[in-house]
Amino acid sequence: MTADWGSSLISDIAVQDLTETQARAELEHLAVLLDQANADYHGHDAPRISDAEYDRLKLRNARIEAQFPALKRDDSPSNKVGAAAASGFSKVTHDVAMLSLSNAFDDEDVIDFDARIRKYLGLPPDVDLAYTAEPKIDGLSLSLRYEQGVLVQAATRGDGAVGENVTANAKTIADIPHQLTGAPDVLEARGEVYMSHADFEALNARQTATGGKVFANPRNAAAGSLRQLDSEITRARPLRFFAYAWGALSQALSDTQYGAIKRLGELGFPINPLTVICNTPQEMITHYKQIEAQRATLGYDIDGVVYKTNDLALQGRLGFRSTTPRWATAHKFPAELAWTRLEDITIQVGRTGALSPVARLKPVTVGGVVVSNATLHNEDYINGFDSKGAEIREGKDIRIGDWVQVYRAGDVIPKIADTDISKRPETAQPYVFPTICPECGSDAVREEGDAVRRCSGGLICPAQAVEKLKHFVSRAAFDIDGLGAKQVEQFYSDGWIAEPADIFTLQARYGSGMQQLKNRDGWGDKSAEKLFQAIEDKRKIPLSRLIFALGIRHVGEAASNLVAQHYGNWTAFEDAMGQAHAHEGAAWEDLIGVDGVGTVMAQSLVNTFAQEAERASIDRLVTELDIQEATRPDTAGSPVAGKTVVFTGTLEKMTRAEAKARAERLGAKVSGSVSSKTDILVAGPGAGSKAKKAAELGIETLDEDGWLDLIAGL
Repeated sequence: MTADWGSSLISDIAVQDLTETQARAELEHLAVLLDQANADYHGHDAPRISDAEYDRLKLRNARIEAQFPALKRDDSPSNKVGAAAASGFSKVTHDVAMLSLSNAFDDEDVIDFDARIRKYLGLPPDVDLAYTAEPKIDGLSLSLRYEQGVLVQAATRGDGAVGENVTANAKTIADIPHQLTGAPDVLEARGEVYMSHADFEALNARQTATGGKVFANPRNAAAGSLRQLDSEITRARPLRFFAYAWGALSQALSDTQYGAIKRLGELGFPINPLTVICNTPQEMITHYKQIEAQRATLGYDIDGVVYKTNDLALQGRLGFRSTTPRWATAHKFPAELAWTRLEDITIQVGRTGALSPVARLKPVTVGGVVVSNATLHNEDYINGFDSKGAEIREGKDIRIGDWVQVYRAGDVIPKIADTDISKRPETAQPYVFPTICPECGSDAVREEGDAVRRCSGGLICPAQAVEKLKHFVSRAAFDIDGLGAKQVEQFYSDGWIAEPADIFTLQARYGSGMQQLKNRDGWGDKSAEKLFQAIEDKRKIPLSRLIFALGIRHVGEAASNLVAQHYGNWTAFEDAMGQAHAHEGAAWEDLIGVDGVGTVMAQSLVNTFAQEAERASIDRLVTELDIQEATRPDTAGSPVAGKTVVFTGTLEKMTRAEAKARAERLGAKVSGSVSSKTDILVAGPGAGSKAKKAAELGIETLDEDGWLDLIAGL
């Protein structure tokens, strides 16, 4: 469990009642929690929060972003899929991204899903619109690439863009054909690797008998088995596969989702027999309830039902959001509950100094999974109040020794939802949240409007220092082979590294370094040599990765890319941060004018470079690096790349949302208002003040046909 895990700025305040300060604080912490959850689930096969808790956090994030669109972070969880590929396998770049799905949690969400699609496509309620409905298998996503009918590559989802090459392991799974007859020349069949309940129980029995690892649930067993470096271990594990989608194709499988799935079945892939076509939201909900009723007897784990628009041409028109298709959603099953004893509350400190309360539970089995830890959100939540002082849980506080209700759905750590005070020990005392950092003794300060306390120790706090170093070597940052979280903790404890620059002077400071390192536990000549070479290899680093690696609050991967592309090189970026220090003037205006960079993020960037100790640490690091200039996205051939486009009036051949999405795919920035920075106004019937202002400013104005002619063929 990482130091920030289980902490929360997540209040029980309705989104519409949040202040801007509260909303910003929640979005910051949601980004941290959900990023860690993705890494745990997709990258390490060791999730630590429940599916229901993950879904709740992600939904809360989306609702806050909708209420406060200007506060959306560039590292927003709504822009991410999965987690980076593990280092033990070669990496595979997916020709077609493997995206996640949006979620529906009740009948109303399903009705809204249908309504959104109809609105986007401009379809009235009386026009037929069919969907497929199929069980959502709780396993590990896998893409199988066939060329001329021969299986040539198998890859996990990874972060959606890059996955792990597990070809040798996939070939040991009996359900996966090695050769196909009558398939397109290129076919990427996609589906889920899973383990049946009976096979899971038999595997755990064998593991127990031989003293091996006992798995918590079938999903973890399947994921861990597929991602073995030794394919013979995978061969000995009873893995299964269901196909339900596809990636790259040289020839279409069908013109419908249902037809394409049937074709995959004809080619020899197992497909789920519970997949049906539904013509209304009511039919979708009925099928969901039928599958839910069979859930306990299916013999394998599912966590919901997936709905997809059946017409593939309509899927093409609907397209994608940043991480999810518009034409599909997952209708999730409700969570599960259990009661147990709260044995202790511990505090952990994270990279940003957040003090995180974690519940230590008497181990309890919930839906076949043993859990012993849970999130406790924040001190207000523990005390029975939201951040505005309104009661939650009828005002009941949570105390050590309480009999508490545990909430989960899936296979991982839950949260505490309630407490039974009738079973409270007489000796139980109200929990006093610390105002002193347990790691360094500095004051733990809770700012007005903030729901979390933060250690004020900064660089002197060892917990913050270690977490910052872990972030620095994380996969999206420097990603140094052989230097992960465990090694960072070891080297920091030994006094070898205290800040990022120390990593690159490690070998020089210890002579050859080889003898010093190989004498440490777990290190030898080869591993030491590989580490020092890996460090040397990462001296050359893209500007965007360096900015992200600095661990600046509010600055995630996407924001780092935006800033890097705007300034181009380190010198220009560094100079601009210094010139913008006063939060005014041309440099400041230029920074906040970067699309996607708001005032809060800009202040965080500038303030980091204004802090003497932090700036000195960055300067020491930069002298060790060869920082590469940023590369621009390839939009060659697009006549609107880099241009600002405004749509106004009524569009007759596509909806406004469809037009906006297409323009953005071509590299254009779509704005809602006309200004001197506008390049093109697309005006349909009914255009009013925007068209008048565009004419006054001499901005190029096109009708809908003119716009479609401009982007024809792209």
